[in-house]
Amino acid sequence: MDRVDVVMSRIIPIMAGGIPVVFLAVFYVYPLAGIFIKSFFDETSFSFLSLFKILQSSRMAGIIWFTFWQASVSTILTLIVSLPCAWVMGTFDFKGKKIVMTLATLPFVLPTIVVASAFQSLAYSIRDISGSSGLLGVTQDGNSAVADFLNWLSSFMQPEHSISMILMAHLFYNFSVVLRITCAFWSSMGKEMKEAASMLGANGINIFFKITLPLLKPAIIASSTLVFIFCFSSFGVILILGGPSFSTLEVEIYRQAAHLFNLPVASCLSLLQILFTFAMMWIYTLIQRKNSRFLPESEKFALRKPACLSEKSAIFLCIFFIIALCGAPIAALIFRSLYYNGTISLIFYRELLLNPSGSIFYIPPFLAISNSLVFALSTLAMALVVGGCAAYLIRKYADLEPGRLSGKFLEPVFMLPLSTSAVTLGFGMIITLDRPPLNLRTSVVLIPVIHTLVAFPFVVRAVLPALRAIPSSLKEAAFIMGASPLRVWMHIELPVIARALSIGAIFAFTISLGEFGATLFAARPELTTIPVTIYRFLGQPGAMNYGQAMAMSSILMLVTASGFVFIENIRRFGHEGF
Repeated sequence: MDRVDVVMSRIIPIMAGGIPVVFLAVFYVYPLAGIFIKSFFDETSFSFLSLFKILQSSRMAGIIWFTFWQASVSTILTLIVSLPCAWVMGTFDFKGKKIVMTLATLPFVLPTIVVASAFQSLAYSIRDISGSSGLLGVTQDGNSAVADFLNWLSSFMQPEHSISMILMAHLFYNFSVVLRITCAFWSSMGKEMKEAASMLGANGINIFFKITLPLLKPAIIASSTLVFIFCFSSFGVILILGGPSFSTLEVEIYRQAAHLFNLPVASCLSLLQILFTFAMMWIYTLIQRKNSRFLPESEKFALRKPACLSEKSAIFLCIFFIIALCGAPIAALIFRSLYYNGTISLIFYRELLLNPSGSIFYIPPFLAISNSLVFALSTLAMALVVGGCAAYLIRKYADLEPGRLSGKFLEPVFMLPLSTSAVTLGFGMIITLDRPPLNLRTSVVLIPVIHTLVAFPFVVRAVLPALRAIPSSLKEAAFIMGASPLRVWMHIELPVIARALSIGAIFAFTISLGEFGATLFAARPELTTIPVTIYRFLGQPGAMNYGQAMAMSSILMLVTASGFVFIENIRRFGHEGF
């Protein structure tokens, strides 16, 4: 290489490495620092007044208690339901298992606004079916077991703000988290210890509690911690299904900031949530790091064919349950988007393209769709640049130069946005990026920046393993033969990481399309997105508004689901794990 190549080979990595560092400092650290300042500084003096107001308020105490309560109950319910299915999926190999696992995971990749809409649709559908003029002619006066069950289910799943709907939606959303993590551990267990215990006279119950459960303990703790975090910071599900009757820290932050304009109280609540979620993510990271050596490399490590009728029955019941749990809300959502005045119609989809009032201030839903696509494409490009550069930075300082202290903290630092709620991120940007030189509060750039902050850690997680799989000897041989750094990257590294970049790009695109919490803060009326439009439709009376919300939810669901199926088909590793 000549002198220019040598200079460029040193300058380009420094410039590239600075991109994610500056991005994280400006759009993550600075907004969170703004929340801290807003929490404890009243104009120019330091004050605990806002914190004291929260601690002395019985209403705030109830909100904090409900946040912990619903997260705990949702986590326990998810564990109880998921572990039997994890045993089936982690023990047996059967036809169609890949499809079943994909269906089970689909709810987790759906935007929370779609999850809430799907459960509203399911509740309304059950109520219609069990009503006197039900879709299937099952009357409330009927004495059949089907009618009784439908009547009970209708009373249990109330579409108008019930705790049962919140818990069911959290189960639907987080089911795959426990399933995939524990399934991976279950399939990696050898048969030797169980067979030895059986030969010594232990029955199935003793084997489960003395051998299987201790081996599963790391997976159960890790998955339950993750589920608790997701339920603790749940926003869209609580906001729509809970209504004014139920509020969590996440929802209260939004209401205090957007409705009551009480920024100091919203800042204190955000700070409390940040501290707790950071602590929970730190615990989860420690568990993952401690037990990563136990994760299986193959999803068929110890799988076997079902040998008897009871095992085949268990597989059948597992498949039936997964289809019912994961398929019913999705099917109800699609059905509600097509059902109009007793017939199947596309009227709700056609209405998305119209301006029925003729008002110049009306924002047609089609504009929201085009806005979302533009924001998603912008997020895709920005997340690939920021996430790709971050992956190279981690690879250089954490892997190739492991002796450096800074390298040990790079990966956890770049994962920090995953442990911070989107509502908190959006709120932090609104209160800090409102003055020169970073006056982005009314800028069209703000929403793609927020989406990139949420999405780029997924790009890092996708690209980093591919970078680590490239042997250093390949690049060294190319350099010896006179190849420039650009040619080495184009002809050696890029072909290897192309699949990972594709996965990261799809993650960024779908995450941007479905992001709701932060966008609700930042989106101006003319820059509204699909999730925000769905929320506004749900807040307006009338069957047409509700039908259009279901139509937009169905469109968003199909796009995100297609992206997930594509990722599942092109990724290198198995379908277990998470």
